[in-house]
Amino acid sequence: MSRVCELTGKGPTTGNKVSHANNKTRRRFLPNLNDVTLISDVLGQSFKLRVSAAGLRSVDHRGGLDAFLAKAKDVELSSKALKIKKAIEKAQAAA
Repeated sequence: MSRVCELTGKGPTTGNKVSHANNKTRRRFLPNLNDVTLISDVLGQSFKLRVSAAGLRSVDHRGGLDAFLAKAKDVELSSKALKIKKAIEKAQAAA
């Protein structure tokens, strides 16, 4: 399972671990991923996603999963999230 947020596309970054003696060795900074269940108001359905803590705050800030996906760029979203976005757009167009 890859360590990438399904909504924001945030993945591992690299940097240096610096010891007390100022020795530098490469290390990875992993995103804080959580398995969450988000509910779509338009579809009336819940979806299990692997989202970073920052991504979860962004979803709350924008007013829910539907509003977040409406503004999100397709490049950042995972294939699963992209399918949800297309289903929401289709349901809104029909209503």
